[in-house]
Amino acid sequence: MSKFVRPAAEGADPFGTARLRRGVLDTWATSPARFREDANAEEDLVLGGYRDRLVVELAQNAADAAARAGVPGRLRLTLRDGVLVAANTGAPLDAAGVESLSTLRASAKRDTAAIGRFGVGFAAVLAVTDEPAVVGRHGGVRWSLAEGRDLAAETARHSPGLGDEVRRRDGHIPLLRLPFAAEGTAPDPYDTAVILPLRDPAATDLAERLLNAVDDALLLALPGLEEVVIETDTTRTLRRRTEDAFTVVEDSREGVTRWRVAASHGPLTADLLADRPVEERLRPHWSVTWAVPADTDGTP
Repeated sequence: MSKFVRPAAEGADPFGTARLRRGVLDTWATSPARFREDANAEEDLVLGGYRDRLVVELAQNAADAAARAGVPGRLRLTLRDGVLVAANTGAPLDAAGVESLSTLRASAKRDTAAIGRFGVGFAAVLAVTDEPAVVGRHGGVRWSLAEGRDLAAETARHSPGLGDEVRRRDGHIPLLRLPFAAEGTAPDPYDTAVILPLRDPAATDLAERLLNAVDDALLLALPGLEEVVIETDTTRTLRRRTEDAFTVVEDSREGVTRWRVAASHGPLTADLLADRPVEERLRPHWSVTWAVPADTDGTP
């Protein structure tokens, strides 16, 4: 159990996490191959392309939440005492969002104009933590490797095949598949907070490196975000605004940069998507953004 996020009070489960856990455990018990598939999928995401995308994925989720709520996107990233907290404005956590976070490759954003696509980005948090949590205005959800491992072991008592699979992985389980209700709320004036107790010094080093690497590109690529605040030993603020034909990013560390930005988008034809997964075929659109720094007179 995390020392940073409290379990919800007995009987309080606004997002139906008990139902989600029960469904997953029953599936693993009757079909241990599903456990293996879930474990492989999560491992591929954590060890593969999402490991270095932690901050980008947190920012992308913040931009999407702001767009859904129709409010300016604001994100605060705080790294202190071994915990990374990402607090953002926008649409609060809801049951559909919790189910999406706990369902590998199934996104709650399918029918929206969100940037995030396939529901896999949240797995990036597992690069740094075994106890992620998300809290909002109406409750929260948490995950725990230790508690999830205990549940899997208990279920495996009645499913030898599942027990074999768990032992092959030295007790490691698909963490995000087993959510628990959590107690807490996002700090004002934010609507949602992602809380990541960092696993070890290597995780802290990774988080520090990714935070230090944040630059104008994050705000240019995510127009739903207007402000990013990074709090470590010091506080750094990046803000984006429009000034005539320019996009201006004010960075308290690096100064002010004016950008000429051009964007375009359009449909993808069915033949280009014919051999792609269903989730991609349901989003038959492309988009691209160019950004070039410019002088005050507009010269690149």
